[in-house]
Amino acid sequence: MSVSKRLAPLTLAAVALALTLTGVIYAATDNNPAGVAKDPLALHGYPPKTASLQITVSTGQAYNLTANVDINFRKNQVQAQLLVPLLFSATAVDLRLVHGDLFVGSPNLSSIFGASWIKTPVSSPSLFGLSLELTKPDISLISGFNKMATTKFGYLTTYHFQRDNVILTAPSKSPIKMPASATVKISITVGGEGEFTAATVSETSRTSTLKLTLNVLTYNQATHIVAPPAGDVKAVSGAAIKKLLNETPLKGLLSTKNLGSLGKIQIN
Repeated sequence: MSVSKRLAPLTLAAVALALTLTGVIYAATDNNPAGVAKDPLALHGYPPKTASLQITVSTGQAYNLTANVDINFRKNQVQAQLLVPLLFSATAVDLRLVHGDLFVGSPNLSSIFGASWIKTPVSSPSLFGLSLELTKPDISLISGFNKMATTKFGYLTTYHFQRDNVILTAPSKSPIKMPASATVKISITVGGEGEFTAATVSETSRTSTLKLTLNVLTYNQATHIVAPPAGDVKAVSGAAIKKLLNETPLKGLLSTKNLGSLGKIQIN
């Protein structure tokens, strides 16, 4: 047998061994080895241009208020669809913030205002600052809670905060009566690069329960937020919108008993 024929099997074996070792080394050093999910919300240190959120407000009853929210941080635009619980169904309320005007839309508005959309000018701060906070929230700024814990699940890290016997006070001139004290819990979840992914705030007292949950669905996906057709819109005062909210099913959900804790929380 020639030397070349004797070396052929050794060469193939060496190549196979090299490929095997290469695969092992690659798997050991790969930032995302097989079987480990990637972080779909990773921002790589850059503030997001857009975000899609899902918000749920629960008062411990059978019905919850839910909202799907799209934000364009660069254009300072927001659109949201709220599903407001009724007795056996839910009604949709659309909100849009475009060019400094707040638009409210609902099929029930035509019988009240003669238009399916109403608008009023609002003073809105720049949303770019919010995008910076979402990029990597500074958890260390949260204080005043005597119970704290951290949990990890895959690339997600959740910070838990709790304080009992929190004194709740409403803003001045608020018609909302606050419970004397409650247990307040806050959890904030961040992704592998520290980006904000979810948060939960709950308040529980002997007379009321409130839980607000916010989840980020996507970052940097294309959003198309525009004002409704001018012919469908009627301009009204801000007071008229407040009156409308007080006369819709929102009033039942945002009642003193169920949603009192949406006022300012003071931790003494």
